[in-house]
Amino acid sequence: MASGSDESREAILGAVRRGLRRGALPGDQAAMLDGRLATHPRHLIPARARIGGPEQIALFVKNVEKEFGTVERVEDAASVPAAVADYLAAQNLEPRFVLAPHPALAALPWADRPMLAFETRRALPSDAVSVQHAWAGVAETGTLVFPSGPERPTTLNILPETEIAILRASDILGAYEEAWDRLRAERGGAEPNPNPSGGFMPRNVMLVTGPSRSADIEQTLELGAHGPRRLHVILIEDAPAARTALSEAADPRPAAAREPIARPGEIANPAD
Repeated sequence: MASGSDESREAILGAVRRGLRRGALPGDQAAMLDGRLATHPRHLIPARARIGGPEQIALFVKNVEKEFGTVERVEDAASVPAAVADYLAAQNLEPRFVLAPHPALAALPWADRPMLAFETRRALPSDAVSVQHAWAGVAETGTLVFPSGPERPTTLNILPETEIAILRASDILGAYEEAWDRLRAERGGAEPNPNPSGGFMPRNVMLVTGPSRSADIEQTLELGAHGPRRLHVILIEDAPAARTALSEAADPRPAAAREPIARPGEIANPAD
């Protein structure tokens, strides 16, 4: 017996078929598409994403800053409250923020900075600053990945004018494909299983590259057009590779990765 979700899916696909004036796909085409969905084939991956270690972390930091974000690197998680306090003071902002209800953030020694005031909840329109837990970073573009959930409310990425993202260096990945692979492995696909998430993909995954901005009006860049006007990343150097100075990796790509190769799933032109 078909479930309600199966019936809804078939109704939607049926409407699409009627719009295209065709019936169900032949068996061979359906099998090909099912195989493609199951294997997640790779397309061209830029060479700049095919690096590791300190070069990958350096590339992430470089790209965040290129997109008008800022980064502070701290030695351990215990240093995060001081880094938050120092950033708010440097920006002449009140030492007050809304904190994501994530266990890793709740475990930080906030009591060491008694002047900081915060509430643990989703964001409201009146909140000026949020401190969010970043699930991963993508070095290829300096992008932060935020799967939605009770511990990581999406509103923290949208409503406050200033967003502070806490990210571990060990959670920096090379390319977007690696982030999706990790999310599928962590969540167990789309079927229920014993993992803590219940086995379902998140309802929303936000990819944040720098503060919100737009140049739609007279081609004048405006920060904070559709969300935070400031994005600050506090990077916890929890991986040995993270402890290499940025100056040691001016061009983080290895020489072999600079060769333009244009086969699917392999290194693409570095300029891509």
